[in-house]
Amino acid sequence: MALRSSTRLGVAMFAPALIYIAAVVGLPLCLAFLYSVGDVRVGSVGYHFVGLDNFRSVLRSPTFRRSLANSFVFTIVTQLIVIVCANLLALALRDRFRGRGFVRFLVLLPWVAPISLGAIGWKWLLDSIYSVVNWVLVHLHLVRPFDAPMWLGEPRLAMASVILVHAWRMLPFSTVILLAGLTSIPKDIPEAAAVDGAGFWRSYFRIVLPMMTPIINVAVLFGVIFTFTDMTVVYILTRGGPYDSTQVLPSLAFFTGILGSDLSEGAAISVFLVPILAVIAILMLRVAQKAEVV
Repeated sequence: MALRSSTRLGVAMFAPALIYIAAVVGLPLCLAFLYSVGDVRVGSVGYHFVGLDNFRSVLRSPTFRRSLANSFVFTIVTQLIVIVCANLLALALRDRFRGRGFVRFLVLLPWVAPISLGAIGWKWLLDSIYSVVNWVLVHLHLVRPFDAPMWLGEPRLAMASVILVHAWRMLPFSTVILLAGLTSIPKDIPEAAAVDGAGFWRSYFRIVLPMMTPIINVAVLFGVIFTFTDMTVVYILTRGGPYDSTQVLPSLAFFTGILGSDLSEGAAISVFLVPILAVIAILMLRVAQKAEVV
């Protein structure tokens, strides 16, 4: 009786979470798969099964192929910047110093503040006419007054801009994770290495970094998922332009399905995210598991 009561109690406690996940995640996912194999548009009546026609149409689209490539570039470059900078910030914030709490607050501010507010601020900073960045570059005589770069108007500069802004957004999240992993390492291990003559960088790369590998994998996994599925920065800064040079899969799905009223093709684009993210998650978890075993 006691075992049955505890089992029922466990089911009852898990039920709200399961209902929430089913309603918020499961239902939209099922609808996306259903729409992707049908002919559904905004305002249409009824449902017509079309099989894989939407996927064939998407794969033939040059915009989709470019958006897929942009998604990988956007994700990989952003995570490289974030992991390197997060490691440096975690090392800087590990030891006590005057004002450390205020500095930690400043580091966390981009993650706490609404991303729409931060992206609008960056859009003003990178504006082609009122750009503060260009004003500083001009007054430092690094660029000519009427030859300042158009950060959001040139394809390469636009991609670099959205990457840097998203890295600014994701940096606090990874910093907190790596800082927690860094502070959990016993201090006697690096101290023993220092007594044996190991310098700071040798101790970091030979001892600290290998011990933090599982934590770094977790930070990279969440960062990749958040970046690959995010469209806020792209939508606010460039809306995928210029010439689809910053278009990524989530933004393309939104523009196609919602603004373009083609829900089926937009759902087909979204479904492409599922196997990609599943493969990435499996690979990252295997790497983390091997690191823990070693």
